[in-house]
Amino acid sequence: MQKKIPMRQCMGCRERKPKKELIRVVRSPEGEVGLDFKGKAPGRGAYVCPSLECLKKAIRSKALDRNLEVQVPETVLDALREELEVNGHES
Repeated sequence: MQKKIPMRQCMGCRERKPKKELIRVVRSPEGEVGLDFKGKAPGRGAYVCPSLECLKKAIRSKALDRNLEVQVPETVLDALREELEVNGHES
């Protein structure tokens, strides 16, 4: 029997993809927002493709803010942009 692959929806392009292919932005139970690359941090999560284009769409539509039920700080968005640029995910 094959193991089920968890799927999540990107907040930018709205496509469903395997969880491991996406970057998770998490709001902790204390209300702090941060990046979760392992996908195991406690709290409410929202997912984005590792692409600047998807990140821009998610920011423009405020999908991350809506999904996490809090305004995502600019510092977190900057860290995510930097991560995508450093790792060559500029598509």
